[in-house]
Amino acid sequence: MTGLASAIRTLAVTAAAGLLAVTGAVVSPAPPASAAPEPKAPPEFVSLASVDRTIVQEMRYTTAHNFVGEPIDGYRQPLCILTRPAAEALHRAQLRLLARGYTLKVYDCYRPQRAVDHFVRWAKDLADERMKKEFYPDVDKSRLFADGYIAEKSGHSRGSTVDLTIVRLPALPTRAYVPGEKLVECYAPQEERFPDNSVDMGTGYDCFDTLSHTDDPRIQGAQRANRQLLKGVLAEQGFVNLPEEWWHFTFKPEPFPSTFFDFPVARRSVAGH
Repeated sequence: MTGLASAIRTLAVTAAAGLLAVTGAVVSPAPPASAAPEPKAPPEFVSLASVDRTIVQEMRYTTAHNFVGEPIDGYRQPLCILTRPAAEALHRAQLRLLARGYTLKVYDCYRPQRAVDHFVRWAKDLADERMKKEFYPDVDKSRLFADGYIAEKSGHSRGSTVDLTIVRLPALPTRAYVPGEKLVECYAPQEERFPDNSVDMGTGYDCFDTLSHTDDPRIQGAQRANRQLLKGVLAEQGFVNLPEEWWHFTFKPEPFPSTFFDFPVARRSVAGH
């Protein structure tokens, strides 16, 4: 009986193999272990729109119109994410500006570490100068680290730093950038630069030039007044300006002064906050 049972089992296995060959069925291997889930933002982070929907958002790093020339790693959706204290402080500043006929416009808010890593890789590739004409026309790319334009860590990754400007109301939309279009120096007269609905700050956003220093003495008249308006309104709400960049402000005290986060810029990162 034992030999008969063994023979039956052998026939069953052979038949099953034949059926697979005829039907083309494939035995799938065991599924691989699932990938680690994307990190989410701590509950102290919020979407700026959930605090103030009137602030204009033009998130440059989700587009190709930036100094790299392509969308940046980690920017999944065009939205501003900040720590709640920073977002609420921006709301208070916005109320002051709305009363004067202006609105804030943010270019960048929280920045994941993977985006900073993207900047670093780009800066080390000295052959890639596709956006030089606009964003760093007078800076040798080999000097970007030494001159402080690119670093391996960014205050933006701590969640309380924002890049922004002022727009006079009514805020007309800025046209879309077309990759490959003719570039103009970021410090050219406003009517010649890439069109931006911002008031004239003397340079465009992310202009790697000393003219971007907030108090550069060459910036006078209406341009200087516009920079001082932005700086003054934000300072009243606890924001500190980076002197080398008129657009760069950090809310103090920072809830996370020494933590550099890497969750993606996406609605799911702050869902439910």
